[in-house]
Amino acid sequence: MRTTTRLRQLLDSGSRPLVLPGAPNALTARVVEESGFEAVYVSGAGVSNTYLGMPDLGLLSMSELAAHVAAMADAVSLPLVVDADTGFGNPLNVQRTVRALERAGAAAIQIEDQVSPKKCGHFEGKEIVSTEEMTGKIRAAVDARTDDDLVVIARTDARAVEGIEAACERAAAFSEAGADVLFVEAPTSVEEMAHITRTVPGRHVANMVEGGLTPLLPNAELGELGFSVALYANAAMRGAVTGMRAVLDHLAKHGDTRNAQDLMISWAERQNLVRKPHFDELDSRYAAGDARPEVDDE
Repeated sequence: MRTTTRLRQLLDSGSRPLVLPGAPNALTARVVEESGFEAVYVSGAGVSNTYLGMPDLGLLSMSELAAHVAAMADAVSLPLVVDADTGFGNPLNVQRTVRALERAGAAAIQIEDQVSPKKCGHFEGKEIVSTEEMTGKIRAAVDARTDDDLVVIARTDARAVEGIEAACERAAAFSEAGADVLFVEAPTSVEEMAHITRTVPGRHVANMVEGGLTPLLPNAELGELGFSVALYANAAMRGAVTGMRAVLDHLAKHGDTRNAQDLMISWAERQNLVRKPHFDELDSRYAAGDARPEVDDE
C-alpha cells in the first residue's frame, strides 16, 4: 500500500488522534519507526536547527528540504508528513515544491499562510498573506499532486495576527479550496482549541509545543475536542540534545566515556538502528566473485 493511502486511512480511522512525532533527519525517523509510531513529521524547524544550526526563520531552501525527505523516505516505511513552510514562493513555486516533495517520498505536504520568510508559529512578529493568496496556493498544491491520495495540509498563523475568529474563517476558506487537513496554529487556551474544531468542520492538527503558546493536553482530551492529529514536531530532537549534553558534560569533566555508556545506546543497538545486518546481507549477496552466469556459445 502506498504511504499516501496508508496516511489517509490513519486520518480517517476516527478512533483517536494520530500521534505524529517529528524528525529532523533520517536517523531520528528510524527511531520514530522503531518506537512503533505510525507516521513521522518532517519538521522544517528541526531540519533548520540540526542541518543549518539556525532558528526556524525560513532559511531552509526547498532543495535542501527535498533532499532530507528523500533520505528519510529511503530510511523508513512510515508515511512522511512534510512541513513545506510557505511553499517557497507563489502558487507556481508551490506547484514545483509539491512535485519535488512528492517525488522525494512525501505522503502529506503542509503549507502555511505566513509572509515569506516565515517564522516559527510560536515566535513573535509574524505576518500573513491574504486569504485569497493562500487559497490560490492550496488550489495550486491540489492540482500539482500526481497521487490523489497525497494529503494537503493548510496551516494558518492568523490567530496571532488577527485573532481566533479570523483564523477560523481562513481555515474554512482553505478547506473550501481543497485542503484535506486544517492546522490553526498557536491557539492559547483550551476554549480556543474547542472553538476551532466546533466552528470549522474537517480534520484538524493540534500542535503540542513544549513551552509554546498552546496548552499541552493528553491525547484522549485532544480526541474529545475533535482533533485528528496530535503533533509533537520537535520533542525527539530536544530530547536528543539533552542526551548529547549529558554525554559531553561527562566527557569534559572526566576526560573519557568509560562510565558514561549508560547515557548512550550500545554499539550493537547503533548498528541495528541503521540496519547494518541488512546491508551486510546485501553486500554478501552482491559481492564480486568468480561465480558468473554461464554463457551459451551456441
